[in-house]
Amino acid sequence: MTNLTRRGVVVAAGLALGAGSGMAAAQPAAGGIALAADETYWAGIAAQYDLTSEVVQLENGNWGVMARPVLAAYERHQAMVNRRNSYYSRREYGDDLTRIRARVAANLGVAPEEIAFTRGATEALQALIGGYNRLKPGDQVLIADLDYDSMQSAMAWLKDRRGVELVRIGLPEPATRQGLIDAYAQALDAHPKVRLMLLTQVSHRNGLHLPVAEITALARARGVDVILDSAHAWGQVATKLPDLGADFVGLNGHKWIGAPIGVGVLYIAKARIPDVDPFMGADDHSPGDVRLRVHTGTSNMAAYLAMADALDFHEAIGTQAKAARLTYLRRRWTEPLRDVPGVQLLTPQDDRLGSALAAFRLAGRTTPAENVELARTLLERFGIFTVARHGLAGGSCVRATVSLFTRPAEVDRLAQALRELGAA
Repeated sequence: MTNLTRRGVVVAAGLALGAGSGMAAAQPAAGGIALAADETYWAGIAAQYDLTSEVVQLENGNWGVMARPVLAAYERHQAMVNRRNSYYSRREYGDDLTRIRARVAANLGVAPEEIAFTRGATEALQALIGGYNRLKPGDQVLIADLDYDSMQSAMAWLKDRRGVELVRIGLPEPATRQGLIDAYAQALDAHPKVRLMLLTQVSHRNGLHLPVAEITALARARGVDVILDSAHAWGQVATKLPDLGADFVGLNGHKWIGAPIGVGVLYIAKARIPDVDPFMGADDHSPGDVRLRVHTGTSNMAAYLAMADALDFHEAIGTQAKAARLTYLRRRWTEPLRDVPGVQLLTPQDDRLGSALAAFRLAGRTTPAENVELARTLLERFGIFTVARHGLAGGSCVRATVSLFTRPAEVDRLAQALRELGAA
């Protein structure tokens, strides 16, 4: 067992998490600023992740690596489920899942009866979009260029499903907090028939963290419902759902919470559950049960069981401390590039709009092919793994994403590489 001490805070990061991690929550000093740069503390956290050394891993947006104690717990759960088979699943799993459901709901600040488990945010959001029943022919639905591709497709599908018109907008680049709010206000004012809009809390394309509470408030004032994509938010930014103002939300446990792949959450505010139809006539719960709105079939039981272990690890560090560290690492590579000719950063300096994900392009190079080539160059010439992202109104880009195990020297390496490429 490895204990890590910082100013009297002991993090027993090597515990085999089962009935509880035993990890004492680190209380960030000065709003997390001092802790964010405490390399001794974060080296201890990083040591709990087993990663390949063949590349600098700055593509952590796809999914989140499990910390070693969470992986160990997941393996134990998997062995137990495999050993006990249906004798466990039919007799005890339901009660275990009920306890985990309550734990997740508490973390999100909602009631257990308002959430259902899914296999990911995509499944949750597709169920919400497809099941939303308050649209009529002639209504409009709104999406933006920052929204996830499959969610945009689902909203477009409503034209055939509900007879509505799709409205697309491009969000401003460079972005400001007020500029984003104004963009949605102007779009809604210009399209008074909009009754439903998709909103992404943290964009998978450029990492922009939208002012969700303000945007949902202006939508509500115009009689517009919001389906919120929080896939990249939960675990790295404050995500108490009542504070965000959206009645319909999809989330991922396997990105920034650090659960096994295949754990997602669907949320519907209790009073709004009837506004989403049961899934394809499902009848395995009562009509008012939120779990009737999605049907995943036989699920990965061990993954859901390990969700509690992932929350143990996550909560021992704390969202505030994680957000401060991720911000520190992101700023370490982005800020030195602000005035570098030839490099265009898509991440604003305003930290309220930032996240662990950030994006860039070389000046004037906006095509998909150019940014695929840029990501390839970073990998093959500099040993840095990133990913090209497309679909932004301003053009394609490359996304780099830090994580809790990222070292300062690794982001310094990215900044230096971009200086060289920008000058070429």
